[in-house]
Amino acid sequence: MSAKHHKIRVGISIGDFNGIGPEIIMKSLKDKNITDFFTPVIFGSGKLFTYQKNIFKQQHLNFNYINHAKDAHSGKINMVNLVRENSNIEFGVPTEESTKLAIASLESATDALLNDEIDVLVTAPINKDEMMKYGFAHAGHTGYFEEKAGKKALMFMVTENLKVAVSTHHIPVAEIAKNISKEKIKKQIKQLAATLKEDFCIQNPKIAVLGLNPHAGDGGVIGTEEIEIIDPAIRELFDDGIPAFGSYPADSFFQPEKYCAFDAVLAMYHDQGLTPFKTIAYEEGVNFTAGLPFVRTSPDHGVAYDIAGKNLADERSFSEAIFTAIEIFKNRKEYRELMENRLRPKVVHSANDIDEDLPVEE
Repeated sequence: MSAKHHKIRVGISIGDFNGIGPEIIMKSLKDKNITDFFTPVIFGSGKLFTYQKNIFKQQHLNFNYINHAKDAHSGKINMVNLVRENSNIEFGVPTEESTKLAIASLESATDALLNDEIDVLVTAPINKDEMMKYGFAHAGHTGYFEEKAGKKALMFMVTENLKVAVSTHHIPVAEIAKNISKEKIKKQIKQLAATLKEDFCIQNPKIAVLGLNPHAGDGGVIGTEEIEIIDPAIRELFDDGIPAFGSYPADSFFQPEKYCAFDAVLAMYHDQGLTPFKTIAYEEGVNFTAGLPFVRTSPDHGVAYDIAGKNLADERSFSEAIFTAIEIFKNRKEYRELMENRLRPKVVHSANDIDEDLPVEE
């Protein structure tokens, strides 16, 4: 079946169920025709979702309970039933039970992804600190998926009009400068360019690179990382044919007439990129883990304990995460098929294979 007609199997991990994870999942699946577009596979608990769907007025949702993702049915909302007992729900606070199920859901969904039982994975928000208390070894999803894939990834926040990657992820501010190097930035820009081509169908992407220091160092007056590391990386890539530009001062870059001139932005650290992104595109923003052999997305917000259980959560970012994952999967598959066909040599087996309309030399 072609990439255009394949009904994508979308795996969904539920995050912390005392946060807004199950709420935004169910609200994203509330349209009765949603399974015409993809096949949802939730890794969670039937009793938990049955209880919460009554709270959030989603009683019309029906789940197809299965033991393994490979048993998912097209045309149904599938639930891999990881826990058969009742769950103790305490909205607004993480508990041992909610944290352990968040870990189990993520690990089960990831195993299914790696075993090709689902096509893409969309993750609901987790409480990283609590998960680390119970044996989860990473300060977020990105590091976890890097370990599973055995390669480095880019945290890439995307909407249709704004795409922002970050060079360093979840590390203390005091360690940011030590984690930036010319070679690392070059690799990240190359990966960003490849991602824009393969996953977003942008043939000649223009990438803006932000400086690390205020005013991009102000010519070395407020730091030398731009002069010594960032700008040389940009120049070398530009000379190699990759249209990277900068470094730009971060404080004035995110004005529409500036960022809209580029296809993506590479920020130097988490808050430098995510603060303006979430301000500009909070409701439809998607977190995409770029550079990995599989597709994983998530909404651009957290567990939101302050509104958990109040039926106030906005599901738009989670819905965008689902459809962005589907679009990336299709784009990537079609790109690879196109490249394979382009690179496959044409073999002439006999004179009969030669076009009769071609001129023949006398």
